[in-house]
Amino acid sequence: MSTHLINRRQFIQLIAVASLSWPEISSAQKNTLGIEANLVYKNLTDPWLSLAEVQEHLFPADESSPGAKDISALGFLRNMLETPDIDLEEKEFIINGVGWLNDLSKKNHKLAFIKLNSTEKENVLRKIESSRAGSRWLSLIMTYLIEALLSDPVYGGNKDQKGWQWLEHIPGFPAPTTEQVYFKLSERANERTRRRIKA
Repeated sequence: MSTHLINRRQFIQLIAVASLSWPEISSAQKNTLGIEANLVYKNLTDPWLSLAEVQEHLFPADESSPGAKDISALGFLRNMLETPDIDLEEKEFIINGVGWLNDLSKKNHKLAFIKLNSTEKENVLRKIESSRAGSRWLSLIMTYLIEALLSDPVYGGNKDQKGWQWLEHIPGFPAPTTEQVYFKLSERANERTRRRIKA
């Protein structure tokens, strides 16, 4: 086992332990929000095509660990950007970042980001990282990536529980259904509160 793999796994495990917000999960979850898992990466256009490419560059698969595509990180991101409680400025910032990404790619390499080789992609992302806004953009992309790796598959990431398997995580029980995802529970709680106030 390589040191690289150990460090990567330990890093993710530390993040998982530090977080208290992951929903409880089950090993039998089949229904997920949004696009069917096997269709997430089919016929992509921008901004999703470029975002998928950034995710895969930031979190590539290797011989012992899943990559962004393996865990359907794009499916998770798309679902989270459509939740009722999404910060609309954050959503717009993530989407607009694709334009900046491709503008920089074309300026420096005469090609869109998805057409660049790995070294050129790294070069572009490092330049984006050097600005305050660019660093924030990459940080958001990485945050959603980590959440896709660790969250319940009902939210569209962690496909086939590959993230949990890699981290040797044993999920909790019971798992949420698509009707019990966090934002729907919040909506129901708010509705009950409104009814009590009216009464």
